[in-house]
Amino acid sequence: PVSSLIVTPAKEFIMPSQGISSALNLDGCIAEIRQRFQADMARLKEGQWFPGAESYFPLFNTGGVLDYPGGDALLVLDDPEGMELTVTRISEEVQELRVAKIKRGELPRDFPLPYLAWKELESQMKGRHRLALEAWDAPRDYGQALPFISARSYGSQLERFLKTARQMVEQKQRVVVVSHQANRLAELLQKEDIHASPTSQIERIPPPSSITVLQGSLDGGWLLDDRLTLITDVELFGFVKQPRPGKKRPIPRQWFLPQLAPGDYVVHVDHGIARFHGLNMMSSDGMEREYLVLEYAAGDRLYVPTERIDRVSRYIGAGDQAPHLSRLRTPEWQRTKKRVKESVAEIAQVLLELYAAREVAPGFACAGDSIWQQELEASFPYMETPDQVEAIMAVKEDMEKAKPMDRLICGDVGYGKTEIALRAAFKAVMDNKQVAILVPTTVLAQQHFITFTERLQTFPLRVEMLSRFCPQEREREILEGLANGTVDICIGTHRLLQKDIIFKDLGLVIIDEEQQFGVVQKEKLKQIRKEVDTLALSATPIPRTLHMSLTGIRDMSIVGTPPEERLSVRTYIGVYD
Repeated sequence: PVSSLIVTPAKEFIMPSQGISSALNLDGCIAEIRQRFQADMARLKEGQWFPGAESYFPLFNTGGVLDYPGGDALLVLDDPEGMELTVTRISEEVQELRVAKIKRGELPRDFPLPYLAWKELESQMKGRHRLALEAWDAPRDYGQALPFISARSYGSQLERFLKTARQMVEQKQRVVVVSHQANRLAELLQKEDIHASPTSQIERIPPPSSITVLQGSLDGGWLLDDRLTLITDVELFGFVKQPRPGKKRPIPRQWFLPQLAPGDYVVHVDHGIARFHGLNMMSSDGMEREYLVLEYAAGDRLYVPTERIDRVSRYIGAGDQAPHLSRLRTPEWQRTKKRVKESVAEIAQVLLELYAAREVAPGFACAGDSIWQQELEASFPYMETPDQVEAIMAVKEDMEKAKPMDRLICGDVGYGKTEIALRAAFKAVMDNKQVAILVPTTVLAQQHFITFTERLQTFPLRVEMLSRFCPQEREREILEGLANGTVDICIGTHRLLQKDIIFKDLGLVIIDEEQQFGVVQKEKLKQIRKEVDTLALSATPIPRTLHMSLTGIRDMSIVGTPPEERLSVRTYIGVYD
């Protein structure tokens, strides 16, 4: 059996057990350098490792990378001409540095070179199997040349790709499509009566007149004469879309304790709001058990066993104001819960008429995703987060039902709520419905207008913005467009709720930061919700809205996973200048 195991940090080189056997001529070195080399050599001979030992690698092994592959190994040379230029440049720089150090007495004259020259590498490659990847036709002597050329670009125009795909099949070409949207592309091809089934790997050369759709990612496509064509997301959509991460796993319950710090506020189901004081080990029935120490008003403490931690949750309140601690052995907490129940009953009574009307109201069921819808989603240049994907799917399912949608999208700033709204708006427009986007401020209206205009500029639809800064003549044109149906998407502030705004066929209302609208505006929004699909976006929903969503009165999707490489939002308050 192994009595002990020593795990050392990983290094590029493993020190030989016998140490170093080579010697260096230090006659030409200055005294300081000679002493340093002698000390380092002594440690190397004893097999000791120290910072900077990598500089002595050439003393251990003078071989190169080509000494390790067998004679039958295939050497793939990516841009041999560029390799030669790079190796030659490095060799010249190393030689210049070596000569200068030897002249200054900082390096022994017989210290071996750390790199192989290109001629040495070239001689070692002779007689081996080689595959050279050249960007241009090269005058080198190769046994066989395969002339690859870049594949044509389709610029997110899938209809043009489908037409070209049919032509390539008729011309008996072999076509391989590598995409992260293999299933979607296969469905589009099948709808055009072009047989193509997605696969995860290719085991043999595809037959002529075939299209193989492969799930994956490549940086670009190519054509090899008329024998084989490779098409990737770069040609189809203009970029390579990274794979979505797997679905997030629920946070284990045991993670709750590490997230708590002494002084945090918590809520006990039976006893109310308390301050977490820490953990304490206590004896109970002859057994040592760990307890949560919760501090209540008047200094009272409650000890909760960790196995009953499910009765405790973190306090989440509005604003930064500290909550009032509950009192133990009093009916205060029970009265609080009773008031909450009564308030909920009142809310339910107020909303009953509205949502009963929505249940029986004949809504409009949107059709499935069109080709343009798929093109729009494919043109999104970022990787959707798992929560975004789930929210988009939920919104589409709601819109494809006959019952009017009423869904809340809750997520922090920069988490991708706008993209969800944009896709929902486009889906409604594809079914000849108009979309109204309500925002609380003119600045936010301008931001949304820029985003929607840029993302939808390649599609034949009209996006407009209404605000108090809109000139009267321009406003009159927009109102006429809303009335006759030529304006598909209108972004605006509470101006959209005024009586002179008439939509020809409104199908979807998107409300951004609903909690910032006034009481009068909210009453008008209630009437709108009776008839059309409604999608609300909020980073900080008011308690009533949040409660309605949590209790199922309104559907809710939480976008809680931040996009990759997202930086946190920092808010600064300064003196007005």
